[in-house]
Amino acid sequence: MDMVNGPLLGKICRFAFPLALSSMLQLLFNAADIIVVGNWGSDTSLAAVSSTGSMVNLIVNLFIGLSIGTNVLVARYYGSGDREMLERVVHTSIATSLAAGAILAVIGWFFARPMLELMGSPENVIDQSALYVKIFFLGMPGNMLYNFGAAVLRSVGDTKRPLYFLIIAGVLNVVLNLLFVIVFKMDVAGVAIATIISQYVSAALVLICLVKSDGPYRVYLRRLRIHLDMLWGLARIGIPAGIQGIIFSLSNVIIQSSINSFGSVVMTGSGAAANLEGFVYVAMNSFYQAALSFTGQNIGAEKYERIDRVLLLCEMMVTIVGLVFGVGVYLLGHPLLSIYTNDEVAIQYGIDRLLLLSAPYFLCGMMDVLCGVMRGTGYSFIPMVVSILGVCGSRILWIYTIFAMHHTLFTLFISYPISWAATALIHLLSYFLLKKFRLNPMKKKRDERLAAEAAAATA
Repeated sequence: MDMVNGPLLGKICRFAFPLALSSMLQLLFNAADIIVVGNWGSDTSLAAVSSTGSMVNLIVNLFIGLSIGTNVLVARYYGSGDREMLERVVHTSIATSLAAGAILAVIGWFFARPMLELMGSPENVIDQSALYVKIFFLGMPGNMLYNFGAAVLRSVGDTKRPLYFLIIAGVLNVVLNLLFVIVFKMDVAGVAIATIISQYVSAALVLICLVKSDGPYRVYLRRLRIHLDMLWGLARIGIPAGIQGIIFSLSNVIIQSSINSFGSVVMTGSGAAANLEGFVYVAMNSFYQAALSFTGQNIGAEKYERIDRVLLLCEMMVTIVGLVFGVGVYLLGHPLLSIYTNDEVAIQYGIDRLLLLSAPYFLCGMMDVLCGVMRGTGYSFIPMVVSILGVCGSRILWIYTIFAMHHTLFTLFISYPISWAATALIHLLSYFLLKKFRLNPMKKKRDERLAAEAAAATA
């Protein structure tokens, strides 16, 4: 996909929609787990599986942040036509993904239960939760390889093949879930094993795609190594994004601990609602990814004047998609939540959550797109600081002040839309400052260089 010439809206949509479908399929891995154990597992299986998401994200987000660095650097070198640097960053990214996956597998295996205990996981679910997390983390090498490999493909405009790979893996995951839980009675262990098998299948498919590619981003297995200069480039962009993700997850762990204080029925309803919200989020997040890739390629091609247009169109689309999906999920809350559980009390708790989080979710999407454009320019520190203070800091402060005085689910959940709106406004101000002090000087320097080259050519 040519991201640096011609109209943008159609290309952004063609980029984002397959990516949104891919991300939704990835969520189906976990959704299938929850649905199957909710209907055919033990009484506490649903709460055990659904309450682990925030803890898992807390552990993996630093490494997922590095894949954002892959996205930005591959897009930049692809946009500038620098084949040598592109090859170095691609091979560094794939090697890093395998190393990161191995590290995460060890961390998850040994620290699952202690972290669940810190979260205040109830005694009646903690054994099952720990078992699920331990097995789930054995799939991290596959998970990381897929995420980094897909980041390479997205950066050059290919979002369709990752979608096809996840369709295959998603169907396999559902079949294995039903087989392991209903036939073999393996409960939470069964859904965890089904998930990691599916992750390794999707990872193998994306690696084969890169190995057999005839493009400049082709992977040669014998050349896999970590180039320290490229690793530093990935880290400079990706680690701030990863730290932001960790702090986000930490605030969500604190919120999950607050939810746990209301008991397993509220945990069930909230966990099911959170899973539905995940589908809304990834639909919007595809425009965050589009903002990253389109900005990165245009920065590489020195098409700085297109960045404002990328931001405007991505903000417009993320608002539309966020409203349609977010309000739609709330309006269909009862039948959708009934897929996860038959407990009417838990369903009502889930609907209450959807009203306060899903319906105004577009605010989160707007906030993320601003982050994506700024990260796409190569500046990742400012979005990290703003997001940590604006979202995480305000939520944690809210929990220990307002929520402590008014211990209700409404008081807890309303902190989300308030923090999204406030942080989006600060990000917008940050973008204007970035444009004034970074992008405009870069544009001026480019124009002066081109003018000098033109003058030299005519002399």
